[in-house]
Amino acid sequence: MEKIYRQVEEIVGTEYVSNHPEELFIYSRDMGTMLPSRPDLVAMPGSTEEVQKVVQLANKEEIPIVPMGGGLVLSGLTRPLKGGIVLDLKRMSRILEVNEVSRFAVVEAGASQGMLQAYLKRNHPGLKHSIPDAPPIATLGGNVLIHGSGHLSLAGGFHSEMCNGLEVVLPTGELVKVGSCSTSPYWFSRAPLPDLAGLFMGWAGTTGVVTKLAVKLYPNLPFNDARAFITEDPELVPDVINRMAGAQVGEDMTVAINYRPGRTQVFPLVLINYGGQTKEELTWKRNLIRESVRKYIDERTGGFLPVPPDNRAGMLLAPNASLTQFADTKKGGGFEYVGSIMPLELFAEAYRAGVAISNRYDTVNGMGARVIGLGHCMMFFFGYPFNRADESDVERAREALEASNEAVLKLGGIPWKAEAPAQKQILQYMDPNTYELMNRVRAALDPKGIMNPGNWEVN
Repeated sequence: MEKIYRQVEEIVGTEYVSNHPEELFIYSRDMGTMLPSRPDLVAMPGSTEEVQKVVQLANKEEIPIVPMGGGLVLSGLTRPLKGGIVLDLKRMSRILEVNEVSRFAVVEAGASQGMLQAYLKRNHPGLKHSIPDAPPIATLGGNVLIHGSGHLSLAGGFHSEMCNGLEVVLPTGELVKVGSCSTSPYWFSRAPLPDLAGLFMGWAGTTGVVTKLAVKLYPNLPFNDARAFITEDPELVPDVINRMAGAQVGEDMTVAINYRPGRTQVFPLVLINYGGQTKEELTWKRNLIRESVRKYIDERTGGFLPVPPDNRAGMLLAPNASLTQFADTKKGGGFEYVGSIMPLELFAEAYRAGVAISNRYDTVNGMGARVIGLGHCMMFFFGYPFNRADESDVERAREALEASNEAVLKLGGIPWKAEAPAQKQILQYMDPNTYELMNRVRAALDPKGIMNPGNWEVN
């Protein structure tokens, strides 16, 4: 690899390529439970042209290449399972355009959630984007490509649905654009053209390297509030969600449950965030939300919690700090969760499955869900903090994650941003013809099989 190192060095510069053991160690893992896998070298390109040249070299020499954003996916998707080059895109972090009228931003793929949030606050305070509950260094590109969700998911769906277009370096080094940007100077939509964005979303970097993308922006309303609805019956939660989401005034809705074996059970808490141009509009929306679940209030099977102002302010934070605090429960630097996309009606079954898994492996389980669209589905998650210094604790979390993935698939859901073992679990349930089509697409785009090999593979 010494020859390859020198060639990459010529492309990106001496300061932006490394094969030092301490840096390869960092890029071999993430904060989740997946075992490390070391790259041969790491490169940080500064432009689309540099990405093209590195990919062309890797294609010519048949060297695996793994694109990486923030490296915070937790499920090890940027581990180089077969060695090769990790392509860290953090230098490509420019915000290229903000269109205030059509409400979109064009960014390089390494631009982080925090960068765009700060840029909009400073330059376009009337606009905001949907932010996941992740550290601010998480990249926009990475989150879109894993079908992420965030604080506007009730209004806008998955973050992949908020993407207007992509610029992509194919595994052969060719550059393509998909969406309106392929035909127009404006990145306003993926319609009405054939929607080729699906060739790159959800593929774990096995079909190309995204270098630019456009994301939808939304009004940043001056007045905001949150409400917390509680019920002791998980079976009621899907209907509560449907009624509150159906009021069509919320921006985000989540459900939270913190389960600890042997401790008092915590009831499901349904949180809804909403905003308005005036205080009067905010009051009107609050009353509309309350009336949507009047049935349960009158029956005394559920009701809204009084939330002190300080707590309410915390509920409105984006990203929300509570997930980070929960992730550090065991003070050991380890956290991973099974996010699963499933229909709302499976909420109670998923909750019961999570309780059973927590009891079986004697581990804390932060469960909950983010509602996608107007209740069209949810991302139900099972979160397991662990002490990385305690190998038995890591193994318990790893086993709980595998059991959670299997439980999700048996229920009829699909694990989200699945790690390589979970991908194999998914493929066991997938229509064989669908998997065959996936293989044909990958073979057409990546005939030498260099893009993040080991992902979406049976063996």
